[in-house]
Amino acid sequence: MYLLAHPIGHYKLSEISSLHHWNIQRQDKLIGNFMMFNNNKIFIEGIDGKIFQIPYDIVQGNDKKYVDEEINRINTLNGIASPSSQNFHFQVAIFLISITISIFFLLIGIKSKKRNEPVFTRIAYSLFALFFLAFSIVACKKNKIIETIIPDIYNQGIPHTSPTFIDSAFEPYKPSVSTNWDSNYFHVATNGFPNHNMMIGITNWQQQVPIPQYYIDTNSWSIPLQPVYASIPLSTRTNFMKGAVAIAVNGIPIFNALNNRGEDSYAIGELDQWGGHCGKADDYHYHAAPLQLEATSGLKPIAFALDGFAVYGSREPDGSSMNTLDTCHGHIGSNGIYHYHGTTTYPYVVGAMRGKVTIDPTTPAPENQILPQAFASSLRPATSPLREAVITDFNMTGPNHYLLTYTIRNKTGYVEYYWDNLNNYTYKLTDTSGAVVTQQYHRTRKH
Repeated sequence: MYLLAHPIGHYKLSEISSLHHWNIQRQDKLIGNFMMFNNNKIFIEGIDGKIFQIPYDIVQGNDKKYVDEEINRINTLNGIASPSSQNFHFQVAIFLISITISIFFLLIGIKSKKRNEPVFTRIAYSLFALFFLAFSIVACKKNKIIETIIPDIYNQGIPHTSPTFIDSAFEPYKPSVSTNWDSNYFHVATNGFPNHNMMIGITNWQQQVPIPQYYIDTNSWSIPLQPVYASIPLSTRTNFMKGAVAIAVNGIPIFNALNNRGEDSYAIGELDQWGGHCGKADDYHYHAAPLQLEATSGLKPIAFALDGFAVYGSREPDGSSMNTLDTCHGHIGSNGIYHYHGTTTYPYVVGAMRGKVTIDPTTPAPENQILPQAFASSLRPATSPLREAVITDFNMTGPNHYLLTYTIRNKTGYVEYYWDNLNNYTYKLTDTSGAVVTQQYHRTRKH
């Protein structure tokens, strides 16, 4: 869309105090009045006559009240075009008419030459054509139609995130998780086991079961302390179908809502009651928002995305109802800083990475992944789907000893597994016919 920007502006210095002062995160204060609303964008005419286009979603508080009042006032005009729109159409009409007249006199001049009319007549026609052509150019230049100036509001400086703020969100889940930080990253170490039960409710199971992971030392999770807004947020519909996009405050990684086949993991029954399941490395992770953490976390973040922005639950940090979410599944909070929200509907946590992230160059989209990234270590070969299986129970029956129960057409099967202090793992697989297979593996730490 194009708008007119007036070179000298409409406002005198004495009028500035009467203009609206916008409370939008910018290095320079934006002062100007509401012009129009279109395609979920607000158009503001600044002091110098420039037209600023701002997403409606980021406007809050008194600014939002002011905009809503202006929109309501305009709506009462029953469709009468705004002055800006009328001015725009008028100048376009003048420009087109001038061009038409120029072409008209130019054609007459050409015909007069063919009819051998006097030279001064042909010169007159040519001068008329040149005059109207020049008039149209001057009119266009003087009332220049330019692309709307879009201030890069999101790319203003973001304050360095306080490590103690992040640490306070992880505090309720210690010592299952441990934390430390340096000048660039907040690090989270964990064994990948949550503080709740797992696996129950899965109806689309690949025969994977959770085992501890070595998310420690140099393989711990890393949250940037200085987030930077991405100029083009990368959508999770077409990116990040490998690896995590966030880390929950109980130490469990959160993956894309879509699995590596591009399917909604929750919608196809791959997830348990807590929004998680196990990957090929028997690594437990979420694909949906772990909203159950709100019971412990309260109004603190329930996760942090790997671009550095916090993920809150169903309410705003101040306890108020969740505000409207953008396509990234978040918005700028009352503190002027962006955050995501977890919800019960797709994309559940992150719709697009609002912050800049580093992509692993060895992983092409859509199965690309963010770096730094903690990696799971495999123990046994990847397993295959077990059709019609429904996981009905999962219990810890002793130290490092677990039993998973599933059913297929009212017949019951089991996966019993355990490990010793030397990392020797034993799996006892009992299918629904009662047949038993025992598998043994030795695990060597890879990370």
